[in-house]
Amino acid sequence: MSDVEQYIKKRQQSDPEFADGFESGYASFKIGVLLAQAREEAGITQSELARQLNLNKSTISRIEHHAEDVGISTLEKYANALGKKLIIEIA
Repeated sequence: MSDVEQYIKKRQQSDPEFADGFESGYASFKIGVLLAQAREEAGITQSELARQLNLNKSTISRIEHHAEDVGISTLEKYANALGKKLIIEIA
């Protein structure tokens, strides 16, 4: 277990407020990272993607850095612009 993982585990055990918000915050972070990775793998810049989606570059940046505020329809358009499909799973 890494130092970061140890810290998170200890903090979750000792701080209920941190523990409550951690999972949802972490999930949003992962979504943003996945979106940015998919865009980069497709060889598309934020500016190019913004033009394709008729959005501002700052909106693409916000989506990739603060994914908790993104609607499913926007995620679907984002994925389609990269030649991908959006798949949502509840596990």
